[in-house]
Amino acid sequence: MKRYSRTKNPRRGFFPLAAVFACATIALVVGVGMNVVSAGANDTTASTLGLDETSSLGSGFQDSIEDNFAADEGSVLAKSASRNIDKAVNEMLEREEAERRAAEEARLAAEAAKKAELDALQARSAGDAASAGLDPVDWTLSHDEFVDYWGERIEVFLAGFPLAGQGRTFAEAAWNYGVDPRLSPAISNTESTRGLHCSVSCNAWGWGPHIPFSSWEEAIDTHVRGLKNCGYGPMITYAGAQRYCPPTADDWYRKTVYAMGQI
Repeated sequence: MKRYSRTKNPRRGFFPLAAVFACATIALVVGVGMNVVSAGANDTTASTLGLDETSSLGSGFQDSIEDNFAADEGSVLAKSASRNIDKAVNEMLEREEAERRAAEEARLAAEAAKKAELDALQARSAGDAASAGLDPVDWTLSHDEFVDYWGERIEVFLAGFPLAGQGRTFAEAAWNYGVDPRLSPAISNTESTRGLHCSVSCNAWGWGPHIPFSSWEEAIDTHVRGLKNCGYGPMITYAGAQRYCPPTADDWYRKTVYAMGQI
């Protein structure tokens, strides 16, 4: 029988020892690695917490700055808007005041021109009336006083004739055109016996000489305006009679002046 020696095999002892050493080394490395990782995690957490706190503080501070800036900006915008509105309002008020002054100046100028015209009319009326032996027309009366006074007198003159009822129409036209209120009614008497013998519709003055009118009102306004603007003059004159009725100017003038004296 073969006997085996009890002497240990060197190679069999080496491998267990190496295995133990390797396990120890791995354990040590793992432990160190875990500590490092843990420490890194703690550092990261701490860093993160610090950043969060700093970030939170920074955000609040930034919000405060932005709020203050927005408030300042809003205040500036509000003041700017207020200035713009005030400027617009002031410009509007100045424009309205300028328009009011211009309107007032225009009114005063119109009144002054009207007064000058009436003063000249008054002087001429007095001269022409005196030449014809008539009382002068008082052009210092107001519109209503003039129309009331002469409308009534003309109406009395027209009573019983086709032109009756047109007294105020004659007076209104006379005021509007600055013509002696007696002249047109008197010519209607000379030409057609106050509308009794008209050659055409509503033409009591031989105007045109044959122009028809749709109404007495239209005819009266046209005739009185024509006396003023067509060279006959606003008052009775012999020159006007020669222009109006050349063939029988003397007779025409005498009859018309007489009729005017009846009004």
